[in-house]
Amino acid sequence: MTSVKEFRVDDPATADGLGRGRFVFTDAYSVFDWGQMPDAIPHKGASLCAMGAFNFELLDDAGVPTHYRGVVDPGAAANDGPEPDPVPLAEATAPPTEMAIDLTQVPDLPYEGPHAGYDYDAFHAAGGENYLVPLEVVFRNRVPVGSSLRKRAAPADLGLDGLGGDWPDEPVDLPEPVVEFSTKYEQQDRYLARAEADAIAGAADVDALEALARNVNRVVTERAEAAGFVHEDGKIECLYADGELRVADVVGTFDENRFSYGGRGISKEVVRQWYKANDPAWVEAVTEAKRAVADRDIDDWRELCEVDPDPLPPAVVDAVSALYAAGTNAYTDREWFDVPDVGAALDAVDAL
Repeated sequence: MTSVKEFRVDDPATADGLGRGRFVFTDAYSVFDWGQMPDAIPHKGASLCAMGAFNFELLDDAGVPTHYRGVVDPGAAANDGPEPDPVPLAEATAPPTEMAIDLTQVPDLPYEGPHAGYDYDAFHAAGGENYLVPLEVVFRNRVPVGSSLRKRAAPADLGLDGLGGDWPDEPVDLPEPVVEFSTKYEQQDRYLARAEADAIAGAADVDALEALARNVNRVVTERAEAAGFVHEDGKIECLYADGELRVADVVGTFDENRFSYGGRGISKEVVRQWYKANDPAWVEAVTEAKRAVADRDIDDWRELCEVDPDPLPPAVVDAVSALYAAGTNAYTDREWFDVPDVGAALDAVDAL
């Protein structure tokens, strides 16, 4: 609901089959579920498209089913003619911003008020056997500073008995990856017990969702390590069609996942932390609005937030733009963007 990608439908999905469409990646960004923020970050859309396509192709090589069909080569973009056919990422002559995908149905999720909550029965009645699973499946290899897991679990709950009862002020590696489930279409994300996640998943099996997430995590983690990154955490979304689960949305980018490089974080978390430090009035207003909506008949907390976010200073925009671009160059092993290397980009962020 706060996506900063545009969505184009070529052939709509039906109850009997998948459709076809495209993601158009923009330079907009969102933090704290706000939706589109005041600024644009140059190169961000192309960075995410290239990195996401790279990961989808790795998953295809590993036999993991996805909805990915290729990218649109900017050098072959149509003027007034038909849309060009999608191509593999290696055939793109410049950083792509459009990704071709298979489409599934996305039914409405009715909100019945603070006591009844969301009507998932109506969602699944409309979706039938072809729908986007209304869950995010989160995987964690490390618990960095800022991770929500620190608020919901003690170290000992995750096999970290040597840490005592408090989380340290540095990232902590988990002995084994942890998989969690959260809501996808509710106005505020909720982490779910496994039984509730299974009920919300509908015909999709929660064990199969977990297995798919673990496979994705393995593929992205191995690629990250080969490129000099540490893959800390991430998430997937999935479609269910004809009894099969496929990975949907986008995978393994600096918006969906957290990576570090040389001990320093490289993800959208950089922008979140800037707002916490430099625009705390807005961050607190967001927190209060999310809390206040709990007893209302509306579910959109943004209607209750009376403070708007400040724009990012130009120096921050430039540094974050270079970080996305340099990280994508390194991860994909291709110089898509004419920017300094990842180390220099991180130095610029640290200097802000």
